[in-house]
Amino acid sequence: MKKFKNIYSKFLVGIGILSFLYSCEIQENFEYNPSPDNTKLNMDALSYINSNDSLSFMEEAIKLAGMESFYNSQKEYTFIVPNNQAFRAYFKANGYSKVADVPVPILKNMLKYHIVNGIVNFNNPELSASNRPKPYDTENGQIMYLSHTSTFVGIINEGTKSQWQIRTSNLVPDNGVIHISNFITFYSAPTGDTNTQNPNLILDTIYPKHDTFIRGGIDKEKNFGTETLMKVKNVTNNGDYDTKSLMLFDFKDFEKPGIVTDLRLQVSVSFTHAKSVDMNLFETPSTSWTETSAKFSNTQMPTTPRIAFIKTSKVSFFNFDITDYYKSKKPTGLVSLMLDNQIATDETNEFATKEHPTLLPPMLIATFASGLANLVLEHTLPLEVENGGVSVFTKSNLEVSGASPMDVIYTIDTAPSFGWILKGADVLKAGSKFSQLDLDLNNLLFIHDGKTVGSQSIMLTARDRAGAELENIELKINVK
Repeated sequence: MKKFKNIYSKFLVGIGILSFLYSCEIQENFEYNPSPDNTKLNMDALSYINSNDSLSFMEEAIKLAGMESFYNSQKEYTFIVPNNQAFRAYFKANGYSKVADVPVPILKNMLKYHIVNGIVNFNNPELSASNRPKPYDTENGQIMYLSHTSTFVGIINEGTKSQWQIRTSNLVPDNGVIHISNFITFYSAPTGDTNTQNPNLILDTIYPKHDTFIRGGIDKEKNFGTETLMKVKNVTNNGDYDTKSLMLFDFKDFEKPGIVTDLRLQVSVSFTHAKSVDMNLFETPSTSWTETSAKFSNTQMPTTPRIAFIKTSKVSFFNFDITDYYKSKKPTGLVSLMLDNQIATDETNEFATKEHPTLLPPMLIATFASGLANLVLEHTLPLEVENGGVSVFTKSNLEVSGASPMDVIYTIDTAPSFGWILKGADVLKAGSKFSQLDLDLNNLLFIHDGKTVGSQSIMLTARDRAGAELENIELKINVK
């Protein structure tokens, strides 16, 4: 236990959280009460981070990136500080096992995005009204939108495609303000006109014949077919508290003509703990069950790997992309699907069944292509980057027309070797995808490794959901 424990305990007493005196972990439930004067930490941001066990990965990241001067300087910043949980999720998503695995240029860019110029304290009465995000400059040159709820809970990038709720707000070091986050955050632009319709695409939706949940342990012989909710929880995988949801669809219910180019399962979320853990979708072997017959004891569990997954979050719908599954299996009749949490995550999730009185039922939403689309390469322009620098891809670098921007999907055939392409916090590699909308909204970054100068090319293939394709698109990156 670090010596900061006593200092931090006094701070928590000052804000009325007495139950947390003997832990250095960031508190689970921070009181977001408006206050014109926050209790001071009486240390700079770096000292606070270095003295807190739950921020040890952040401490290591700052040292490896050589960025101590930002966190202990006299200049005042708003510091968004990801905790250890945030780093663990980032490692898992990007194939790293520890902070030292992350390339230093990526680490620097990540940390700089989490340093906001100026002071944003959500308890400040002069701050704008609730749920009205304002743009702020960050040290990596991109914008972070900050706002708060009516109860002064901070929100990062509200109103964009990706937004995050701050876990602990308004900690006041000597050089600014600190907000603790459970997530590695990244630039996310306002979504723009994502509802533009592509006339060459047709949508069709089908609903389950049966949907219910099953529970293990003492309830393994019990049927829950009359419930209006599907429930998912994984503690030991088959114990008293373990529940899994089942849905039975008949693909013969699709009636629209054309070729399926996109297929998604959508379920309405009634409740989720939103721990950002895997919610897995499987196909189960048997299609003979019904809502009134399904029990844990008689359900045939999945025998093949998951067909899709998402990370749980506070949203109204969970959407699972099962396009690849459909194209490989080409089902034409009954298919049984199961929702199950990542093993031993102990997260409660509840979804609406088709009988739910207010929420939308589960549905499979298919996009059919007419085959009439025609993509056109409008232009390419080399991306210019300073040695060791960062640059943003825009539509001036690459634009393909002929479909709505969100429907033009690029696949990276050949990636550059002297740096990294980032979409959000994810490093894109050969086989990775991004859209024209990502380019239009400046959602792609290139980070140079600081070693090799000159020019390299990214080779791309563009496709739209209506079946059109452009191959061998060359986009150059020039490093000076």
